[in-house]
Amino acid sequence: MFVDYTKIEIKSGDGGAGIISFRREKYVPKGGPDGGDGGRGGHIMFSVDNNLHTLQDIRYHKLYKAERGGQGGKNQRFGKNGKDIKISVPPGTVIKDANNDEVLADLTIVGDEYVACYGGKGGRGNTHFKTPTNQTPRQSQPGLPGEHKVVELELKVLADVGLVGLPNAGKSTLLSAISAAKPKIANYPFTTMQPHLGIVKYGDFTSFVMADIPGLIEGASQGKGLGHQFLRHIERNRLLLYMIDAGEENPQSVFDTLKNEVLLYNPSLKLKPYIIVRSKYDTIQHQEISATWKEFSEEYIDISSVTGYGIKILIQKIVPLLTQSY
Repeated sequence: MFVDYTKIEIKSGDGGAGIISFRREKYVPKGGPDGGDGGRGGHIMFSVDNNLHTLQDIRYHKLYKAERGGQGGKNQRFGKNGKDIKISVPPGTVIKDANNDEVLADLTIVGDEYVACYGGKGGRGNTHFKTPTNQTPRQSQPGLPGEHKVVELELKVLADVGLVGLPNAGKSTLLSAISAAKPKIANYPFTTMQPHLGIVKYGDFTSFVMADIPGLIEGASQGKGLGHQFLRHIERNRLLLYMIDAGEENPQSVFDTLKNEVLLYNPSLKLKPYIIVRSKYDTIQHQEISATWKEFSEEYIDISSVTGYGIKILIQKIVPLLTQSY
């Protein structure tokens, strides 16, 4: 199951207490203070794991609580530090404070780590409180409490090319035609309910990653039709591929709607390069082109994922744009 959002509670460990202790040996009946410090509480941290592609495992673990630090010992022995908890997440995970929506970390690179909750510091033993006027201090400190947060995790798919279009525009068919990905394909809207990734190879040793994003509808930027869940995934894409069904009666309106929803969600996406594709060309190639397409204001490429028409031309158009967008 692909899970791209979850909310969890995290609590780092409390610090261990320092102790009150005095040195007592056979020939040292009245030794000085020797109470040790408490250990640090365990941290809660997030780490990127390239083998993960979903937040599914985290979704079912709602509370992460780290171990508290150990109590200090005699002879100035330090308490044991609490065990840290490391939560593995897929690349592209954004961590937000659930209370104020503040972005705490954006983890995109394998090996990235973020300490979300630091463990509490251990308390000091009575050794630290010895003074010239107080040789036998009976004072120590408890450990400091650990941090507590509720965080939201959002996964934004990392891909070079993102397919954007209305439901049933042919995005899944294109992805399956030019990569080894096998998304569900059917002739009804919202067949795709989660992003699918495919590796598109060109040349002998080169490739790029294409993402099939679930279909958008008007109002998606306000959350209509699960719009927010779908739109978040295009933020990482370096190139957007707008796909419009060749049979659309008003393609200009469709394109304007798609582009408007994308920019309403995130205005900075206007800086990304894009290509417009007229899909399902095999359904109209022997028919007269609709007058509305003749009035279309932008350049587009005709393709048919069924027959392969225009696919090579499309890839040749994509590659240099990806190179330029580095």
